[in-house]
Amino acid sequence: MNTDNEPLLAIRNLHTCFHVFEGVVNAVDGVDLEVPHGETVGLVGESGCGKSVTALSILRLLRCPPAEIQGQVIFHGRNLLDLDREGIRKIRGNAISMIFQEPMTSLNPVLTIGEQIAEAVRLHQGMSRREAWRWAEEMLRMVQIPGARARAREYPHKLSGGMRQRAMIAMALSCNPQLLLADEPTTALDVTIQAQIMSLMSNLKEEFGTSILLITHDLGVIAEMASRVIVMYAGKVVEEAPVKELFKEPLHPYTKGLLGSVPVIGRKAQTGRRLHEIPGTVPSLLEMPRGCRFHPRCPKMMDVCSGEEPPTIHMGGDRRVCCWLFAKT
Repeated sequence: MNTDNEPLLAIRNLHTCFHVFEGVVNAVDGVDLEVPHGETVGLVGESGCGKSVTALSILRLLRCPPAEIQGQVIFHGRNLLDLDREGIRKIRGNAISMIFQEPMTSLNPVLTIGEQIAEAVRLHQGMSRREAWRWAEEMLRMVQIPGARARAREYPHKLSGGMRQRAMIAMALSCNPQLLLADEPTTALDVTIQAQIMSLMSNLKEEFGTSILLITHDLGVIAEMASRVIVMYAGKVVEEAPVKELFKEPLHPYTKGLLGSVPVIGRKAQTGRRLHEIPGTVPSLLEMPRGCRFHPRCPKMMDVCSGEEPPTIHMGGDRRVCCWLFAKT
């Protein structure tokens, strides 16, 4: 039984590491996050910060070994990491679906679009072949693919990038999931198609009541789609806040750097203003700096930052930040 104060998804102390020849790569290191019922939560950060690995860990889509996943992924009161292979298969594509970053590598090239959607519906919903095919056509209409009946009989390579992404969304929503993991759903699409995909996801979220974990590096997408935002850096969560509060008053120096690098267009733009850049590079996951992982690039670095890992500071309300600047001394 769901209650208002129980999130749909609760991740607790998630650790995902990869055992490689050079050593152990801690791609996700102690992540905590929640996705409430019916909300969109944004997960942002630079490439390589662990966003996609977090999503793949939720559905256990990483090969173990070399990957090793520890912690808790609580969905409807069950830890998904404790389920056997058959148990997690019943969750994937049914209660929890995922939109992958590149549709062409996720869609089966030897099956038509309609066959791929119908296969998922038959597996999870028990529909007949005819019912599943009709539902596949209906889902393609729902995601606004023109000529849905004809497109259902085409192979992925016949579709444009925007149409393939729509087909992926149709497949992800075909079993009416409670949670949608959207991993960079607008990557490699032009801005017009990006806007259409975002509008489509918003409309379908309202229609189906689906919760969304939206993974992206695009803060504009977060501002438009999400109610809460979680900022990751080098495998760790460094800040969490409601979207409006984060954009109005970012706390962590890394979050300030991300927001400062976004171009300002319109009346608020300053003539001659140069884009801010965060100095340095993301550290290698094999050679993490001691203390705060951001301190080699941080303009606010203090002596303690290079010696000890900062605690998570709860700032009141729904805000938290992992930074020594806000620790009580």
